[in-house]
Amino acid sequence: MTQPLANRLADYAAALRFEDLPAPVVHETKRRFIDSFATAVGAMDSEAYAIARRCALRVQGNPGAGLFGGGRSSVEWATFVNGLLIRYLDYNDTYLSLEPAHPSDNLAPVLAVGEMTGSNGRDMITAAVLAYEIQCRLCDAASLRKHGWDHVFYGALSSTAAACKLMKLDPKKTTHALGLAGACNVAMRQTRSGELSEWKGCAFANAARNGVFASLLAADGLSGPAPIFEGDLGIMKLLTGPFELNTLGGKGTPFMIASTYIKFWPAEYHSQSAIDAALQMRKEIGDVSKVKSLDIDTFEASYNIIGKYAEAWAPKTRETADHSLPYCTVAALIDGDVTLATFDRKRFTAPDVLGLLQNTKVRLDDALTPRYPHGIPNRLTATLADGRTVTKEVEFPRGHAENPMTDTEVEDKFRRLVEPHYGKERAGKVLQACWDLDKLASASDLVKLLDL
Repeated sequence: MTQPLANRLADYAAALRFEDLPAPVVHETKRRFIDSFATAVGAMDSEAYAIARRCALRVQGNPGAGLFGGGRSSVEWATFVNGLLIRYLDYNDTYLSLEPAHPSDNLAPVLAVGEMTGSNGRDMITAAVLAYEIQCRLCDAASLRKHGWDHVFYGALSSTAAACKLMKLDPKKTTHALGLAGACNVAMRQTRSGELSEWKGCAFANAARNGVFASLLAADGLSGPAPIFEGDLGIMKLLTGPFELNTLGGKGTPFMIASTYIKFWPAEYHSQSAIDAALQMRKEIGDVSKVKSLDIDTFEASYNIIGKYAEAWAPKTRETADHSLPYCTVAALIDGDVTLATFDRKRFTAPDVLGLLQNTKVRLDDALTPRYPHGIPNRLTATLADGRTVTKEVEFPRGHAENPMTDTEVEDKFRRLVEPHYGKERAGKVLQACWDLDKLASASDLVKLLDL
């Protein structure tokens, strides 16, 4: 009988070593810590963070873990609060496949459990690469979205694997932890449907928190249901349908972290190429008041995730605005950039934006769909007041794996988000600690740098 998938993943997790990671993979992992700290600090003014932090500070853990911004709580609550921050702005990294994902969401449990266990930088890099590997390979293997489930379910499993790795659990206990996390964390896609709520930025943080919880239980000997993937009422039967997962990074096979994308603009990833196209179009048009209508031709995933809901044409929440293909595109065309300010209520309800939105159409173009997920092709056609049309199409926006951001661009993004909260000197210390992550003695030393 073929070894169950959870057992294979557990064996892989236990065997993976820092020494197995090529230098470019280690370097890319450092970039993801830098980017994730940036997006986390950028979200510290959010009400969702304030709520979660208040709740977390009512809880004590032994030994516990630190919260970004200061304070301590249980390792589970630290995972939730810090994960919420990393994800909240929709500015952290992305992977697109049969299932989309934001794999840097895994760094919150890596940091929290790493602090709890006294792990060093090399341990955390290894656990992060492991989490990326498992989540992205699952995204390649089977879609959750098409069945109505949310991508964060895979994150519960990848977070569990990372936590077990840092806790040095053997394959047997890791398999039990994966069973516990898999049975208890099925998440509904309603989180990303229609008018979006603050929970959109919290859903993976919750999955990761529960992955850590499952790992803690398994570490003390609690057994979990198995086989969690192949069982008659398991993941393949109820959530995804049958699938194969036969490839994992190492021994000459590339690691998945190198195939993920750092975001250049703070908006849902399928809109990134439309934003890029709008900015190019704006340079050609000059006076955007000449634009009387805008047509956006897009692919299936983009259309069904951010392009078909009526709420996208009149956002009432920040979360709806950053998941609106028409709004993100119109804002880029009018303002010449998409920034955090783009998603302030006063901007997404402004008359000039709403005026052009009323004359913007999103169309599903089946001819574009086969180019996804390798690319994210969006084509814009602007009709001007004199009847002329201007068309721009972009498939690989800045930050995509086919058009990656440079280290300097990643650092610039970090400084833009971190320096307003921490100042130039402290930001520089965090940045240097991330570049030296493989030399870091303790996860606590890194988390403490984010105390306010």
